[in-house]
Amino acid sequence: MTRSSFTREICGLAPIIPVLVIEDASKARPLAEALVAGGLPVLEVTLRTSAALEAIRAMADVPGGIVGAGTLVTPADVRAAKEAGARFGVSPGATDDLLAACEAEGLPLLPGAATASEAMRLLARGYDMLKFFPAEASGGAPALKAIGAPLPQIAFCPTGGVSPGNAADYLSLSNVICAGGSWVAPAQKVAAGDWAGIEALAREAAALGG
Repeated sequence: MTRSSFTREICGLAPIIPVLVIEDASKARPLAEALVAGGLPVLEVTLRTSAALEAIRAMADVPGGIVGAGTLVTPADVRAAKEAGARFGVSPGATDDLLAACEAEGLPLLPGAATASEAMRLLARGYDMLKFFPAEASGGAPALKAIGAPLPQIAFCPTGGVSPGNAADYLSLSNVICAGGSWVAPAQKVAAGDWAGIEALAREAAALGG
């Protein structure tokens, strides 16, 4: 049994999942449309701002998009994300309470792990698609490659310090399906409403998997 069927499926849709910190919910829908048009359909809106839940609501019905909630830490976060229309969740780590809440709400979760022990514990609970976080601070692509040797059944989405300069290093690993990155939606371009510029960045990121 795997609890990661949906997250593994959506992680395979594009090489990069945009990690979005949205300050102004009015920008959410055109931002999502630009990213989807650029070839990045899976979007993670982090619950780090007061506008995040409203942004998820605005993005939830964008054609072709699959919107999830990031930075899930508590069961209350899980319930709020599900109510807002998130189709999946992402967490920096994993606690029993958080996992139980996601399972109770039926919210597919991409749980975070940084060590072999954390990954094994999640695997024992049925999760085989994990977020490797914080990726660069935890040793980067060499560390993730090393974890993959004894745990080939687990796939990862590295996030945290992933950039256009090192994304290919991660994506070349056999245990990496995609990576999470914030560079495709720079705050300046979002604030300026430069949707064409963001779509262009998304196209470049989508090509990384080629």
